[in-house]
Amino acid sequence: MVGWHNVGKTAFVERLIATLKARGVRVATIKHSRGDFDIDRQGTDTWRYRQAGSDVVVISAPGRMAMIEEREDEASLEELIGRLPQGIDLVITEGFKRVPTPKIEVTTRAAWEADGRITPEGLLLALVSDDEGVAVDGVPLFRRDDSAGVVALLERLGIIESVR
Repeated sequence: MVGWHNVGKTAFVERLIATLKARGVRVATIKHSRGDFDIDRQGTDTWRYRQAGSDVVVISAPGRMAMIEEREDEASLEELIGRLPQGIDLVITEGFKRVPTPKIEVTTRAAWEADGRITPEGLLLALVSDDEGVAVDGVPLFRRDDSAGVVALLERLGIIESVR
């Protein structure tokens, strides 16, 4: 999933995840950030371990775990996918504009007219927009509320197996 800033990518991914989960698909999401981020809170044990110099901190509880790794480089998408647990049916990424993978582009007319499309020729699976003026020849266009239509496209393309 790609798109310029503030065009509704995250909101559409939320709807897509809900549609997939309702059909029994096990989903992983990987979000690319352009800048620094932190998921830990100052003063917690895990934060204190990081401050002390631990390169990797893992917190685990019944039903949930998280890992924070300090790195000098940025992990590649392939590495991130390789670290996911087994049994994932579909990985949805948000961002990763420069990685040459098939993409669904979320856009608005304003973004389309001002900045154009992001996805290079041959990698665009579909467009998501409430404005039909952003169409590309031969590329399906879905409304923002049509996550079921996108799931059907993923099934037709063989990206996911036919879901329940």
